[in-house]
Amino acid sequence: MLPRIFLLLALLHTVRLQEAGDTITYTQCTDGYQWDAIREQCKDIDECAVVNDACKGGMKCVNHYGGYLCLPKTAQIIVNNGEHDASTVAPALLPTQSRAPAARPTLRPHRIRCAPGHAPDDLNQCRDVDECAEGAHSCHPEQMCTNTWGSYICQCLPGYQKIRNECVNIDECAVPPYCSHKCVDTPGSYYCLCNPGFQLSSNNHTCNDVNECETSNPCDQLCYNIIGSYFCQCRQGFEMNRDRVSCRDIDECSYSYLCQYQCINEPGGYTCACPEGYQVLGNRMCQDVNECETGNVCGEQEICWNYNGGFRCYPRNPCQEPYVQTSENRCVCHGINAVCRGLPSSILYRYMNIRSDRSLPSDIFQIQATVIYPNTINSFHIKAGNDGGEFYLRQINNISAMLVLVKPVTGPKEYIVDLEMTTVSTMSYQSSSLLRLTIIVGPYSF
Repeated sequence: MLPRIFLLLALLHTVRLQEAGDTITYTQCTDGYQWDAIREQCKDIDECAVVNDACKGGMKCVNHYGGYLCLPKTAQIIVNNGEHDASTVAPALLPTQSRAPAARPTLRPHRIRCAPGHAPDDLNQCRDVDECAEGAHSCHPEQMCTNTWGSYICQCLPGYQKIRNECVNIDECAVPPYCSHKCVDTPGSYYCLCNPGFQLSSNNHTCNDVNECETSNPCDQLCYNIIGSYFCQCRQGFEMNRDRVSCRDIDECSYSYLCQYQCINEPGGYTCACPEGYQVLGNRMCQDVNECETGNVCGEQEICWNYNGGFRCYPRNPCQEPYVQTSENRCVCHGINAVCRGLPSSILYRYMNIRSDRSLPSDIFQIQATVIYPNTINSFHIKAGNDGGEFYLRQINNISAMLVLVKPVTGPKEYIVDLEMTTVSTMSYQSSSLLRLTIIVGPYSF
C-alpha cells in the first residue's frame, strides 16, 4: 500500500478577500491577481494557462487563488473552505494507489462578498445586478429604468425632462425654430402644421408651397400660382364672377356703340354684321358694296348707278321726243322744231345719292351755267319733284345756285327734282335749260 501523501495548502483569508472586498484600484491587486476593468475588481491569474511548462517532471499544474501548485498526476484534491483558521484548512493529496479512502467530509464552499449592486454568480464571481430587470428600483411609472454597473438610473421618456424627481413635458413649441409655420405641443412630443396653401414636407418640419393650379386647378379658365395661394383670371371676352373662380361671358353688344350696324355676341367676343349691300370694314364699320363694279348687273342699254346700300339701272338714252341725245347725259330740243317752242332748250341728267337721316340743313348739289352770255340775267328755281318741300334752291350768284336739303329724308327712296335755269337778255330774249337730278336716299345713315 502506497503511503498516503498529504500536502497542506494554506489558503489565506486575506487572499480570498481579494475578489470579495469593495472596489479597489489596479495598484491594490497583490501578486497572483490582475485588475478586471469590466468587473472593476481584482481577479485571479490562471498561471497554469499563461505560464509555459509551469510544472516539470511530469507534475500537473493546479491553479488556486493567488498562485498555483505542481502535483503528481495521480493526486486527488480536496479543498476545505470552512470558516476555520487557515492553518487548519488544507487540501489532501491522495495517490490513486492508496487504500480505499475514507468517507470525504461534506464541505461548504465559501461565498464571495460583493460590492453593493453586485452579486456572486454560479462561478462564485461578482456580477452586476440588473435592478431594472428584477424590479428592484424606485423609478416612477412614467420613467425608464436604465441599468448601470453596480446601480441604475431613472430617466424620462423622450419629450420629457426631469425636474427634481418627476418628469415634466417639454414644450418644444416654446423653443423655436421647430416648425416653419405652426407648432402644436402634445404630451411628450409635438407636431407641425402649415398655413393654407402649404403642405408639410417629408421632414415634418418645413412647409412647401402647394401649386393649386397643378394639383386641383380650381379656376374656370386661367390659373396663376403664387406663394401660399393662387389667383384666377378670365380670357379676353370674359369677366370674373363674384366667387373669383368662375368666368362669365361679356355681352359686348350691351355696351355702347361697337358696331356700325349690328352686333352679334359670341362666347368670349362679338362680331359685327352689315346689311345687304354693305361689307364689314375692319372690325366694326360697314362699307358700301359697289355692285356696279362687281359684274354686269344692268342691261346693255342701261347704265348702273351705285348708291349706299344698293344700285339702280337707268337707260343710256334718257331722251324723249322731241328731245334728241347729243351726249351721254344731255338731251336737246332744237329751235327749228316748232314743238320745242316753250320747252327748255336742253335737259341735263344727273344722279346722286345721300344717306338717310342726314343732318339739316345740308348743301347737297350745286347747279351752274355752262355758257355765259353777256347782258343776260340768270335765275334758278325748282320746277318739279319737291312736293314735300324737302329741298330749297338758294341762288349763289348770276351763274350758280345750291340745292339745300331742309327736311329729313329716309330711304330707300328716290327723288327726281327738276332744276330750271332761266336766262333773260336785255334784248328781252328769254330761254331756259333744265337739270333733271335723280336723288337716291339710301336705307341707312351710313
